Amino acid sequence: MTKAALLLSGPIGLGHEMPVRAFRDLLEQRGWQVRARDSLSLLGSFGARTGQRVFDRLITVPGLYDGLHFASWRTGGRLARLAELGAARSAPALRAELDREPADLVLSVFATGALAAATLRQQAKLGNGRLRAALAPDFRSVVYCPDVAVHKLWVHEGTDLFCVSSPAAAASVRRFRPRAPIALVPPPVRAAFYDAPGQAAARQALGIPESARCALLMDSGWGFAPLRGAAAALAAAGVHVLAVAGRNAAVERELRQLGATTPLVIPFGFTNQVPALMAAADLVVALPGAATCAEARVVGRRLLLLDVMPGHGRDNLLHELELGDAEVCGPAAADIADSTLAMLDTPGGAVMTGAVSSGRPPRWEPAFAAALSRIGIEVDTEIEVGREEACAPSS
Repeated sequence: MTKAALLLSGPIGLGHEMPVRAFRDLLEQRGWQVRARDSLSLLGSFGARTGQRVFDRLITVPGLYDGLHFASWRTGGRLARLAELGAARSAPALRAELDREPADLVLSVFATGALAAATLRQQAKLGNGRLRAALAPDFRSVVYCPDVAVHKLWVHEGTDLFCVSSPAAAASVRRFRPRAPIALVPPPVRAAFYDAPGQAAARQALGIPESARCALLMDSGWGFAPLRGAAAALAAAGVHVLAVAGRNAAVERELRQLGATTPLVIPFGFTNQVPALMAAADLVVALPGAATCAEARVVGRRLLLLDVMPGHGRDNLLHELELGDAEVCGPAAADIADSTLAMLDTPGGAVMTGAVSSGRPPRWEPAFAAALSRIGIEVDTEIEVGREEACAPSS
């Protein structure tokens, strides 16, 4: 019998969307029926729009967002409890969704979805037999939090399993549920990054000389970093720049204008070519988003991280620095250019150019499958394990 999964993502940045894509690919390859839904949409159109607007406003005022994250969400303070009350209104919509189309697994990669699924599971655990069937659909609720600090809005009674990617994240879950079921798994990364071309092939496709210095500058859409200024400064220093604006149309226009007059700058908007762009580069310059950092490490590229993302971004930044093969710089264009040039000029500045980093993370699929098996869900990953060597980028 075909199994079904519902993946609950969020509309805020790509840090939730990219893990969902990786989970979806794995499950669909194993014959599962998989659908994804935006968690905020469970709050209704008005609630979703309001939640998005509030977050967009908060993120533009770093001090305000930092205060909310560090003083309330991470501590489970009063504002966190109020936010939970609002997010709990998503549970009836999730119940209706699962009544229409049942799922064996609800995998949440966004805090609102995590709360809704946990609420239904907790209701189900209150009864048995007919009472249990009347209370909630039967499924397993799994949460994957990509951040190194799992704040209170993620952690609720009723979740069957928390998947996290670091001991620090596991400890932050236990802060709120000391006996929580937790599994440590490598960050989920799409197969395209394991299958990325070697550097020589990637550069040939882009018209970049094999011996040139090359940096990939990425903005996932927030518009935090002065990409145009940094790209111009690096190009003036003779560096080939792959500049990705993400979903920020204004930044994309700026980069395309620069690229039209500066041959060393190759501009992109939102693109699916990121695995090849990382393979072509010596260095990846980006925000400290967990998904982007994990992808760069799989390809074997060092990171220069911009200290501009408030709240959970500051937690993730410190975690990435501790992992190694990463540096940090300020948000000004001159800061980015200076730090990029310093890393490119440092011996070993590109991790095993055109090859696999010695610190390359292991494949994530076996650990994820083993974690699911703990709650009675079986996912075969034999093919992924066997492809470990075959997927190594060639020089």
